[in-house]
Amino acid sequence: MNTGQMMITIAALMLLSIVILRVNSGNLITAEVLIESKLDILAVSLLNSTIEEATSKSFDEYTTDKPAELLANLATTANLRAEAGEVYPNYDDMDDFNGLILTDSISGADVYTIICKVAYVDTTNPENISIGATWHKKVTVKVTSNGMIDANGNQDSLEMSSIRSYWYF
Repeated sequence: MNTGQMMITIAALMLLSIVILRVNSGNLITAEVLIESKLDILAVSLLNSTIEEATSKSFDEYTTDKPAELLANLATTANLRAEAGEVYPNYDDMDDFNGLILTDSISGADVYTIICKVAYVDTTNPENISIGATWHKKVTVKVTSNGMIDANGNQDSLEMSSIRSYWYF
């Protein structure tokens, strides 16, 4: 093998090394994005299932066995919580979820913390929390996990809300 062939061989090996490094780098980035997506999808699933569970319950403790015809029949904002003796998952109305903090570990994934809030909302603007009882309650669920990291390297979280209204005819 002469010097020209040796130079071509060295150049080819360098080119092959560069291609292998680029492929490995691409695979690592793809794997990282895949793991982050999996964690986010699991968090969204937890958000949805918690909101569905809360909104599937009675609107208020008063409405578990009879209809409410007056706002005065509904719980005050100070009483939006689980009644004495009620323990999750045996809640009977939506506002029992207010202040609930759950920890959920899904096999093969991270540990998630689920935080629930329930409040009455203003009838003209559902973004505003009402200081008194209304016919509308907003359940807000926030999910955090150590594995959910934002672009800056800080812990990230997902939050979702749903408004449920009480109708009686």
